[in-house]
Amino acid sequence: MTERYVWDLQEVDETQLAVVGGKGAHLGGLSRIEGIRVPGGFCVTTDAFQRIMAEAPSLDHRLDQLSRLNPDDREAIRTLSAEIRRTIEEIAIPGDLTAAITRALAQLGEQAACAVRSSATAEDLPTASFAGQQDTYLNVVGPTAILQHVSRCWASLFTERAVTYRQRNGIDHRTVHMAVVVQRMVFPHAAGILFTADPVTGNRKVATVDAGFGLGEALVSGLVNPDVFKVRHGEVVGKAIAAKQRAVHALPTGGTQEVAIDPQRQEQPALTDAQAVRLVRLGRRIEAHFGRPQDIEWCLVDGGFQIVQSRPITTLFPIPETGDQENHVYVSVGHGQMMTDPMKPLGLSMWQLTAMVPMHTAGGRLFVDVTRRLASPASRAGLLDVIGRGDPLIRDALETVLDRDDFVPSLPDGGPGGPPAGGASAPIETDPAIVTELIERSQVSIAALERDIRTKTGPALFDFLLEAFEEHKRVLSDPLSMRAIMAGMEATWWLNDTLREWLDEKNAADTLTLSAPDNVTSEMGLALLDVADVIRPHSEVVAFLQGVEYIEDKAFLDELAKLTGGTEARDAIEAYLDRYGMRCVGEIDITRPRWRERPTTLVPVILDNVRNFEPGAAERRFEQGRQKAQKKEQDVLSRLRSLPDGDRKADEAKRMIDRVRTFIGYREYPKYGIVSRYFVYKQALLEEAERLVQAGVLPEKEDIFYLTFEELHDVVRSHQVDGRLIQQRKDAFRSYHALTPPRVLTSDGEAVTGAYRRDDVPAGALIGLPVSAGTVEGRARVILDIAEADLEAGDILVTTFTDPSWSPLFVGIAGLVTEVGGQMTHGAVIAREYGLPAVVGVEQATRLIRDGQRIRVHGTDGYVEILP
Repeated sequence: MTERYVWDLQEVDETQLAVVGGKGAHLGGLSRIEGIRVPGGFCVTTDAFQRIMAEAPSLDHRLDQLSRLNPDDREAIRTLSAEIRRTIEEIAIPGDLTAAITRALAQLGEQAACAVRSSATAEDLPTASFAGQQDTYLNVVGPTAILQHVSRCWASLFTERAVTYRQRNGIDHRTVHMAVVVQRMVFPHAAGILFTADPVTGNRKVATVDAGFGLGEALVSGLVNPDVFKVRHGEVVGKAIAAKQRAVHALPTGGTQEVAIDPQRQEQPALTDAQAVRLVRLGRRIEAHFGRPQDIEWCLVDGGFQIVQSRPITTLFPIPETGDQENHVYVSVGHGQMMTDPMKPLGLSMWQLTAMVPMHTAGGRLFVDVTRRLASPASRAGLLDVIGRGDPLIRDALETVLDRDDFVPSLPDGGPGGPPAGGASAPIETDPAIVTELIERSQVSIAALERDIRTKTGPALFDFLLEAFEEHKRVLSDPLSMRAIMAGMEATWWLNDTLREWLDEKNAADTLTLSAPDNVTSEMGLALLDVADVIRPHSEVVAFLQGVEYIEDKAFLDELAKLTGGTEARDAIEAYLDRYGMRCVGEIDITRPRWRERPTTLVPVILDNVRNFEPGAAERRFEQGRQKAQKKEQDVLSRLRSLPDGDRKADEAKRMIDRVRTFIGYREYPKYGIVSRYFVYKQALLEEAERLVQAGVLPEKEDIFYLTFEELHDVVRSHQVDGRLIQQRKDAFRSYHALTPPRVLTSDGEAVTGAYRRDDVPAGALIGLPVSAGTVEGRARVILDIAEADLEAGDILVTTFTDPSWSPLFVGIAGLVTEVGGQMTHGAVIAREYGLPAVVGVEQATRLIRDGQRIRVHGTDGYVEILP
């Protein structure tokens, strides 16, 4: 079949992206929607681009060089991409291709003014818009100029920004081709951008119109501030009219120029309210056609709207699917579980199958629908109280939604709102034997799981796992376990609230819980200090560990054993992995590599411990904490006895101190049990995946991570898999990393951000939640990956979130700041255990605090100062 180099816009639609690129495909689709006007024109296809690229064999070598460059090597990218662009622009367009373009141009009128616009095949996609990555030329007149600008569009596939964008998004330069759209130029009275969903809040019911005089180029380039109209349900609900001092107009001879706007017109609206509403109505039609919210470029010409581009808005957080039209309010699970990164499909479905409440997925994250609980006044109060103690920002966001006009329906008490969050706590004795018994129960259940799963393969394994998930949930919901957890938390709250009232002391429980017994997470951090003690005397082992990044995980421990002192080091690490090897960062996602699977992850922390601590540090740290707590207890009780009715107050406080020290450590154990089970499930599923690979069903084991549990069950039964589905899931997962999950999300798509609403902090301070008392100054170390930790004594760790796997770092730092967290999340509990001043829930902490800056953490009052 011979290549066809030119297609009329009316001939193409979204199915022909590979031929006419994203912009061309969308414009073709737009031109087919009833009532939508698109300026006439044609597409120069990707076949033409590929033919031009074939004309210069030297381009092949340069593309190889380009693909090998680091995305951060801007100088090399700038130089090489400029060479590629120059080469493309210098290639003479073959005669038959010139003739095809000129013939199409004659249909528009040979001297017609045109817009010549790049249209890449990786552009305007649902997961990556590539907005502004390639070039557009306005008001180009005459065949010679248009052919020249077509060449420039081809070359613009290799602008520095386009090359860098592709490399950062893992897109191979050779897989992206360039088409060019040539359209009749329109000369608008006004132009701008319509977002069919609010691009700031994500609300799908609110459309935003940005408008200015003249060509839209003035807005896109940032030359002027636009008028902004907010439209909801067919009426303007918000409006800001800007002083528009400049506009971009077309010149009669071709090209464009900036012009000053008459002062009398500058503050006139570019659109009337009625026009804004009419434009949004057209936008809703376009949105319905493409099936998702759109970012639309429009022109107002002779009182009518013409659409010159429409692309998906890729920054919106997706909405959980419900299948109904009811209002819903969702709370993020990741903010409670200290893991706001996206999860792979197997991880999402495994957590859903083993969770105690129904969960919904969106954007690779999990959410709980709390609408019914908010609807009933009784359950609402309980939910807000528990959530507010954990994360005030979530509580404030929920209250913001409740303040809206009837978004959450009101149900009578006793309706299907469910019990208050946490349930009512039945009495429980302050008896350490209860914790011992609960831990033994968990260990017996996990040992039975490990024993019984060994013989299960194929479909029988999945039947067994479904039963195992029921046991998993039974252990998690054990009433005694729930009461023990609540006893520790309620005692903490009682001590903080009551001692503040009686002694005017904030966060007293933070010191009283230091070195509490039976805390498996804090023990894990101290145990790695003991591993460092074994390694420290052996210089050959230390040197080996310093170069370990070049060694595969599988060979790491075997290689270690060959060194002097290496056997002892290996045995110490093995013993540590036997107890804690099921843990890792983001451990609620079963697909994340565990320490046992990737032991080299621990090496940077071990080396920090070798460098920063003396032998015996673990035992000393624990004992110092215990003595500090004991001294605090004596001080509190002594001060209480000197108060009116002091003996009664001291006795009550003593009971609560005993209670918190008995139960608060157990707060960490259920998660340890969950993750222990997860590792057993994972090993069994990976063995099953290996059998699928051997049978030729799957190319690689890790492909199972992109299937849900149910889908994987089907694959094991049928020995058939949809490879395209797995690839789609991989692409989607990659795109989810660019999304910031909201704490609270509504079914309108609005991401509701709460506020602390405090006026008791210094100007410029970063506000958060005080979770571990004390004040500390030090160097901020902004660390987003535990494997890149490089800490000195006295450093303050600043990161997005800390789940239990981060606790080995806590022994070597002086303070903690996180973007996510609450009073009873793992990072807060361990910070208190170790006596680290800590502030959590500090929005954008990792962006606002630079690595190496000196900061002061006010762990008692809940704010962070950046020091000069």
